Parts: sequence; C-alpha cells; structure tokens
Amino acid sequence: MAAKTDGADKRPMRFTTIKARLYPTQAQAELFEKTFHCCRYIWNRMLSDQERFYLETDVHFIPTPAKYKKEAPFLTEVDNQALTQEYNHLARAFRQFFKNPSVFRHPKYKSKTDRDSFTACNHFFESGPTIYTTRDGIRMTKAGIVQAKFPQRPRNGWKLKRITVEKTKTGKYFCCILYEYPARESGPVSPTPETTLGLKYSSSHFYVSDDGSTADPPKWLKDSQARLARLQQKLSRMEPGSKNYRETVQKLRKIHEHIANQRRDYIHKESRRLADQWDAVCVREDDLQELTRKITRGSTVDAGFGRFRECLRYKLERQGKQLLTVDRYTPTTRTCSVCGAIRGEVRERTWTCPECGAVHDREVNAAKNIKAEGLAQIAHDR
Repeated sequence: MAAKTDGADKRPMRFTTIKARLYPTQAQAELFEKTFHCCRYIWNRMLSDQERFYLETDVHFIPTPAKYKKEAPFLTEVDNQALTQEYNHLARAFRQFFKNPSVFRHPKYKSKTDRDSFTACNHFFESGPTIYTTRDGIRMTKAGIVQAKFPQRPRNGWKLKRITVEKTKTGKYFCCILYEYPARESGPVSPTPETTLGLKYSSSHFYVSDDGSTADPPKWLKDSQARLARLQQKLSRMEPGSKNYRETVQKLRKIHEHIANQRRDYIHKESRRLADQWDAVCVREDDLQELTRKITRGSTVDAGFGRFRECLRYKLERQGKQLLTVDRYTPTTRTCSVCGAIRGEVRERTWTCPECGAVHDREVNAAKNIKAEGLAQIAHDR
C-alpha cells in the first residue's frame, strides 16, 4: 500500500479506494463510450508516433494529446483529463520498460476487446473541486452528476484524488474512487510465536495452517461447470453474430463475472479475518504459474491464492504487522519440523521421519516449517 508524508504535520498519508456502481443515463453512457473510444484512439496514435519517431531519430519522444485535436476534433467532446491520463500511463509504461525490460514488456496497442476504462484527476479551484460525491451520485466533468451506489462512505479528512470509470463485459459501469487520508500513528507490532501464523498453499484446501486448520472455500468454478458446459454446447450450434448467439455469450459472461465476484468476496473477508487475528503471517513465495503447470488435480487459477497473498499483505501493513515470505526453494515439505532432518521427495500425504520417528501430515508439517523460517527472519532482523 502506498504511503507518503504530509508536509504540514509530517504525518504519513495513505491511499484507499472505494468502488461504486454507476447508473448513468443514456446520454452519460454515450459520453462514457465516446471517452473509452477516444482514450483507446489517443493511446494507439501516441504509441504509433513514438515508434516511428524512435526509428527515424533513435530518440524516445511521446507527443501530447493536444497534437491530435485538430485532425481529430471528436477528442474535444470528452474530458481532457482522461486524454492527459492516457499520456501519463503511456509515459509510465515506457519508463518501467526502459528501467527493467526483463520484467515489464513493451507497451502494446489497445483493441476494442480490451478493458474499457478511463481515469480523471480531481482539481481544486476557488469555485470548488472538479470531481466530488453527492448523497447518491458522483459529479464528473462534462458528464455532470452520475447516479451511483456506494458500498461505504469516505471518512472525515479523506481527500478525493482521482477516479477511474470502467465498464465490464456484462455492460455494468463502475467507478473506482481514490482517496488520500492521514494514517493513524501506530508503531510496528512485535510478533511472538503464539501470535504468528504459518500458511501453506494447498490445491485441495486453499491453505493449511501450522495448527492443522484449513480454509476449504467453495469451488466456485467447479460448481458452475455443468451450467457453463450446457451454454457452451448451445453456443457451438448457433450462428456467430446472431441475436441468440449474442444473448448466450452475455449469459456466459454474467456467470463468469458472478464466479469472480464470489472469489473476490471470499478473499477479502478471509484476509481481513487473518489480518485482525494474527500479528504476523508467514507464507512461501510459491510460483503459482509453475504450480498450475505441475498440478493435475485442483486449480491454482480458480483458487486465487496470489490475490489472497497481496490482500493479506496490505491489510497487515495497515495495522503495522508483517507478511513474512519464505524462499520458494526452501524444503519445507521434506524437512521434519521436530528434529530438522531433511529426507527425499515426499509424495504421500502422511510420512514418518526416519530420524526421530515423528509422524507428519505433509501440508501441516510444511506450514510449521514456514512459520519457523518466518520467526527466524524476525529474530535475525532484531
């Protein structure tokens, strides 16, 4: 989670986001669609001119959106801030690519099938801010007040910085509102073995903790697999582009959106519960993409454990707590948590240590070793 220092009172400033559902009128929805198109157009034009200029002069240069307004007058019909943010996003993408090309790829062109979204920053004038929330809506430049439903309200002292409007594949509009607020003064929490939790990723249980407890969330994708298969079968018999074909595609999108919402809801609730209950959580830095290729039973992608780790990280950090990560090559599964002896590859669920005779559940034993490694990191840092 990002944080900075306020120059006035030297308090650290943090950022948080509230995601609101939008219910635009027909005119506002048309303006949003036009803005999505203009942002995609300006991105592709700037990227194309940058590549051409670089080939001709060997110098990196990105034209500003103002350069294109004469030849494309429709750009003046949308919020200029949305176009400016496209320029900023492209410039940041190139900075990241030049800094570390092995991690960040070269910016690519946007197509109509990509995510529809635009971002606008809030500016404060004597007449008031350009973007603000009302009791049941959000005021935006050119769009006016758009009706919205808020899951929660900003607290006193929160400052609205920018918004991102997006449209899902099912035709729903959302607005992610970024707020800046002064962080509460809370010192770092010193974890103890009793207040530290070790977690081991499990394809069958989502995670297993060092005390033997498991998460066992519902199998959202598996539960909907039969319905998805029936719709896919119907879709294969329809003529692409027909009315029935489009309606069936929309039904499929709604099911997948519902599955994603269920997964996201569980991840946020479970990570919040653990962050409130424990002073430190230890996990191993498993490469989930590699696990997906190796695991034949279960689905690493369906589980969403990568998102769970990130949610757990920022929720702990907000409270001055830690998410301790253990190197993924540490032999936590093959190491006896009682005597520390390391054996060969472990395939069975339960195994007996040849040195001390302790009987271990494979995943619980790994969680105990992950916790021990995390506590060793804390002792070393002290």
